[in-house]
Amino acid sequence: MADQTGHPGQWTGCAVIFLQSLCPAVDLLSLYKDREQGKFIVFKVIKLTLTDSAGGLGGYEILKVHEADPFLGVEVKFEDAAACQQFLESYSSGAVRESLCQHAGRLLALTQEITVETQLKASTHILDLCLDKLELCLQHIHLSKPERLRDEEIERLEQLLQSQALGPIAQDEGPVPSNCFKFQNKVLEDRMLTEADVQSFSNGVGRHWKLVGRALGKSCRALKSPAIDNLAYEYEREGLYEQAYQLLRRFIQAEGRAAKLSQLVRALEDCKLTSLAENILDIQPRE
Repeated sequence: MADQTGHPGQWTGCAVIFLQSLCPAVDLLSLYKDREQGKFIVFKVIKLTLTDSAGGLGGYEILKVHEADPFLGVEVKFEDAAACQQFLESYSSGAVRESLCQHAGRLLALTQEITVETQLKASTHILDLCLDKLELCLQHIHLSKPERLRDEEIERLEQLLQSQALGPIAQDEGPVPSNCFKFQNKVLEDRMLTEADVQSFSNGVGRHWKLVGRALGKSCRALKSPAIDNLAYEYEREGLYEQAYQLLRRFIQAEGRAAKLSQLVRALEDCKLTSLAENILDIQPRE
C-alpha cells in the first residue's frame, strides 16, 4: 500500500456512506429533504465528520447527498489513498459513527443522545462485511470510480459553509480586550488550552498536524525545526493521533500558562482548518 499512498493526487476512488438516525425524534432524510436550514445542518454534520475521520479538509470531496429511504446516502470521492485509509480506519473503529452522533447532537441542539446506523458501500460491495481487511476495502473503493461530477446543490452548500466560516466583513468595533480574541467576527474569551482541546485537535487534524505545528512554531521555540520532524519519527508507529497529541502537549509544556486557545485557533486558520477550529470552539451554526 505504500506505493499507493506515496503519490497524492494520482489515486481516486468512490464510496457511499448510508446514514439513518435510530432516534425517533430525528429523521436525517426528512431533515435534508424538507427544510433549507435542516439541509444545511445535516450537510455540516457530514462535512465535520469527514474532516474528523479523513484527517482534515483535503483528500476527498462530497459529490452528492441522495435519498435511499430509510437511509440518507452520501457519495464521497477520495482523491488520496492516505485519506481514504484513515477514513476506513476511523469507520472500522466506530469513530465515524461517534463523530456523527456528536456533531448531530450539538448542531441539532438535541436534548437526548442520538444513535446513527451506518453502512458503507463501494459499487456493489458492502464494506462493513470486510472491515477486518482494510487493504481489500481500499481496493474496492479504488476500483469504484465516480460516475458524476459534484452535484450543484453540494456546490451551493459548500459555498454556504465557506461563507459562514468567513463571516461578514468586520466593522471597526474598537480594540479586542486583552483577554479575548476574534474568530469569525465574534469576540471570544481566551483561556489556557485544556486536555479536551488536545483530544479534539488530535482527533481532527490528521495528516495536517505538521502544518499546524509549523504555524505554532513561529512563536514557540520548542517547535522550531527539527523538533516537528523528530516528533514524526519518534511517534511514527503510534500513528497520526499520537503525533498530533504529542505536538500539542509539547507546545503546552513549553509555553506553560501562555499556551492559549487563541494561538491554536490562529494556527488552524493559517492552515485553512476552520472547520476543526469550529469543532474545538463548539461554535453553533449561524441562523
